[in-house]
Amino acid sequence: MSIEKQIEAEFLKISLSPKTMLIYTPRTAILAGVREAAAAFSGTVLDVGCGFMPYREIIESNPKVGKYVGMDLENSALYGGIGPDLIWSGAEIPLDAESVDCVMATEFLEHHSDPENVLKEILRVMKPHGKFFATVPFIWNLHEIPHDEYRYTPYSLERFLKAAGFKSIEIKALGGWNLSFAQMIGLWLTFSKMGGIKRALLKWAIFPFYVWLIKTDRKPAKFDDWENSMFSGLSVTAEK
Repeated sequence: MSIEKQIEAEFLKISLSPKTMLIYTPRTAILAGVREAAAAFSGTVLDVGCGFMPYREIIESNPKVGKYVGMDLENSALYGGIGPDLIWSGAEIPLDAESVDCVMATEFLEHHSDPENVLKEILRVMKPHGKFFATVPFIWNLHEIPHDEYRYTPYSLERFLKAAGFKSIEIKALGGWNLSFAQMIGLWLTFSKMGGIKRALLKWAIFPFYVWLIKTDRKPAKFDDWENSMFSGLSVTAEK
């Protein structure tokens, strides 16, 4: 499968089926967040931890965006056959201060061991009033070991952003109770120890319930320690 077809099948047009129960809930939620945030982007957009840049086409389709720059580590296993536009060390961004208008970082901050300092570095390269968008998981297994550092609550994420100097911070849930449960089902059916036949049968048996959970999910409009205390992941928008 070509990289373009893989991006379409696994990020942009994911079919809802027993075969996609692992990735459907997180990636459709992230995609919706990217589309909403991208509408407000303009100028030069820096994609931090870009991987093989699955959202590049969405960003570049905005006529207000003049340039997209994907940045990641050298020789990352996530690139596939595509390298980033810009390589960095993971600490210092090789760009001048106030040189980009917007920054996005999907599923990146959970992997960085020093989130406050990397957020300060992101803020450094942003122009005044520049826009920042990021997503982080909450319901997800250990991955990219040993580079799996954090699962953020809204309060810890906001604290890091404020300490770095961001303003106008808005944090939203990517999914509520039902989507979180569906996401956990997808993880369990993929990674828990069971035989292949049992796994396949359970996927088909549980799939209708999985679909129902997705269709009936309600994102919490606020966060508390009762009805609004569970979320699958978070998205954040902020400004310099």
